[in-house]
Amino acid sequence: MKDCNDSRDPKTKWTSLQSLQSFMSSDRRQGFLPKHGGYKSLLSYQRAEIVYDATVYFVDRYIDRRSRTRDQMIQAARSGKQNIIEGSMASGTSKEMEIKLTNVARASLEELLEDYRDFLRARGAGEWRPEDPKVKRLRELTRLRGATYHTFQRGIEHQDPTIAANVIIGLIRVTSFLLDRQIRALEAAFAKEGGLREAMTRARLRARR
Repeated sequence: MKDCNDSRDPKTKWTSLQSLQSFMSSDRRQGFLPKHGGYKSLLSYQRAEIVYDATVYFVDRYIDRRSRTRDQMIQAARSGKQNIIEGSMASGTSKEMEIKLTNVARASLEELLEDYRDFLRARGAGEWRPEDPKVKRLRELTRLRGATYHTFQRGIEHQDPTIAANVIIGLIRVTSFLLDRQIRALEAAFAKEGGLREAMTRARLRARR
């Protein structure tokens, strides 16, 4: 006995199967979820990672273990790095969340910057002026695309804590600048292209063509 749900002739069934496979293949090529998670290629992340490693070294050497500031500085440095990661991973499903988390990273670094300023002020020292030769050299190093902790190690691990603090302040400033630029780009992209809902709409329209 023939199955009542299988009344189409073989040729029609084969054509329908081909259409389904073609649609699925096209959908995979033009999925509505954007590429995401490539945080390791972001300069902001690379610099934030250096700031975190530098802060861990700095507080271990110069901040009293009983001080609350020690944990606060590490947490602020970690938040600056981790929220870039989380924002990058969330970008596939929520551009709004990516922007929010990137802003959190930026705010965490601002908090960390103030801790280093407090450290200098408590010792009667100040931040290096823009015309200081050391600032010029630090800028040159921060422009190196492949820069790592080792690039700044002499400054970060300097015996004079005020020099070490100023080097890390310079790194925080660069990272904050990169995050500001990243946030502006994310906001512009969101204003132009929208978020996941708009991407899904575009995917449905493509599928209907």
